[in-house]
Amino acid sequence: MTAATLEKDGAGRFQLLGALSFDSVPALCARASQLFTELDSVQVDLQGVTRSDSAGVALLVEWMRVAREQERVIRFVNIPHQMLAIARVSSLDDILPLSRA
Repeated sequence: MTAATLEKDGAGRFQLLGALSFDSVPALCARASQLFTELDSVQVDLQGVTRSDSAGVALLVEWMRVAREQERVIRFVNIPHQMLAIARVSSLDDILPLSRA
């Protein structure tokens, strides 16, 4: 089992690190409500993602859903090409708040 981590990188900024897979995503999914406890806006930098399958994209969708439920803003930056390709094939690239930089 490969661990992935979410590390705080300043006020409202987080770094997602490691491999996102069906093994590592469930633990990260549970952290969604924590992200927004005291923050109105969150930015998640995906530059440290080493590998991702569709579970990684599902994680972003879940975090976006939780953000909207709590009337918060979330933005994903530096999405790896592999994740962007999965999002595009799934027609999620227009829905997810993604940015390459």
